[in-house]
Amino acid sequence: MLTVHHLRISQSERIVWLCEELGLDYDLKLYNRDAETRLAPPELKALHPMEVAPLIQDGEVLLGESGAIVEYIIGKYAPDTDLVPGADHPDFADHLYWFHFANATFMTNGMMQIAVGAVGAEMPASLGKRVTNAWAQVEARLGEADYFGGSQLTTADIMMIFQLTTSRAFSDMAIDHLPNLKAYLQRIGSRDAYQRAMAKAEPGFPPKLD
Repeated sequence: MLTVHHLRISQSERIVWLCEELGLDYDLKLYNRDAETRLAPPELKALHPMEVAPLIQDGEVLLGESGAIVEYIIGKYAPDTDLVPGADHPDFADHLYWFHFANATFMTNGMMQIAVGAVGAEMPASLGKRVTNAWAQVEARLGEADYFGGSQLTTADIMMIFQLTTSRAFSDMAIDHLPNLKAYLQRIGSRDAYQRAMAKAEPGFPPKLD
């Protein structure tokens, strides 16, 4: 059976959501962060050299990295899913862009912000501009289409969701000035699969949808 290792309050919630959208039979193992360091506990660190989540186990396969895991699960368990537009689909290029934007740009910006704050430094203007541009691009995209990948939910949305929701729970960022994003998060929050995923992955921690 496919096993998903999820570190509480982390981007590995994406994989739980994917499994719920696909209706997969999977085993979910939850790990709480160390109370002092806020890092992964020893039992999760022991599984993989990077000492982080997400991780999946599937037979002899132990795989990390969110994007790789999403592609593995789709390729092995749901190759015909509508969550990934085919090359002949009009949303194909947009889906690819946002699927990779999620970690290559959006999450990277967020991690740089955390690093700057952790050392008590002032945000460099160039980084501030990158962050502002990224959020503006998110808002613009959601004014063009209901979902990042286009007309329907895709794995691009699954990759984007953490930085838009749970990650914001630990900052003072409001999104009242981003009406397209607010409407999008309500669409996501109304999905049965998303509700099931968050109830399983983050019991007692309501999704940050506004």
